[in-house]
Amino acid sequence: MEDIRTGCLKHVYLLYGEEAYLVRQYKNKLKDLLSAGEDTMNTSFFEGKDADPKKLIDLAETMPFFAEHRSIFIDGSGFFKKSPEELAAYMEGIPETTYFVFTETEVDRRSKLYKQVKKHGHAAEFKQQKDSVLTQWILGRLNSENKRVTRPVMELFLTKTGSDMETIDRELEKLLCYTMDRDVITEQDVEAICTDSLSGRIFEMVDAIAGKQQRRALELYNDLLALKEPPMRILFLITRQFQTLMHLKELAGQGYDYKFMASKAGVPEFAVRKYIGQARKFSSQELHRAVRDGVQAEEDVKTGQMNDRLAVEMFLLTYSSDDVQR
Repeated sequence: MEDIRTGCLKHVYLLYGEEAYLVRQYKNKLKDLLSAGEDTMNTSFFEGKDADPKKLIDLAETMPFFAEHRSIFIDGSGFFKKSPEELAAYMEGIPETTYFVFTETEVDRRSKLYKQVKKHGHAAEFKQQKDSVLTQWILGRLNSENKRVTRPVMELFLTKTGSDMETIDRELEKLLCYTMDRDVITEQDVEAICTDSLSGRIFEMVDAIAGKQQRRALELYNDLLALKEPPMRILFLITRQFQTLMHLKELAGQGYDYKFMASKAGVPEFAVRKYIGQARKFSSQELHRAVRDGVQAEEDVKTGQMNDRLAVEMFLLTYSSDDVQR
């Protein structure tokens, strides 16, 4: 932000991390500075396998055409997992007229290219934001639109969206359009317009399991399949939900406060009360057994002993049955 604010840019940037929204935002800020007036003659974009190290170097060595500099944007190249030696070495002497901006989801900090970017430019990691930061960001957006919201409604909104800023941005736009003629956003507005995130659907599925609502659990499962969610990802998320509940139940039994439990279990602080409420619907033994059986079901699929869709169905049927031992 300091480089962008002052306009004193380094000649190579790496923007990476799990929060794709922030990566894109800062990439666009750099693009606006480096490509004034949409200078297509001196701005180049490469993605994935199209990013050939030799081609990038040749382009970087080419003088800009009637401009002060040339900018090269490279997205998802994979160079920061297996560094091309020639490109890593080239970072030592980037011409004054050339700027590189790399964007990646994952990087290996031990790679030579990462170390070179760190040494000669700037590597910025964008992690998932804490719920307190997300809340302030959302409130800022709402205030700019003269909208007001209560804490319970804010928590309901974040429960629906999860912590992914891309999803929050999309659902917030829908909510603002839906409440265009009103100053206050209500719980009914959020319920009416906001789509449940994947984590929200998994939470609802586990709630159906706890309530022994087999049909509802299977309906939610089939909805996720219709949305092209892989059965093994669904199984992983269900198992992880049970693991989170098991962890929180143990921490609650030891008398820890919500803030401590949130940090230890890796869930938003505002959601701890809701998770604890769900955890109380299961015995400790059942939670441990569900985690164990979820891991075993995954192993059965990987070793070819069971079909992936059937494995998830069997898990749901078993734990939503009235006959399951607690």
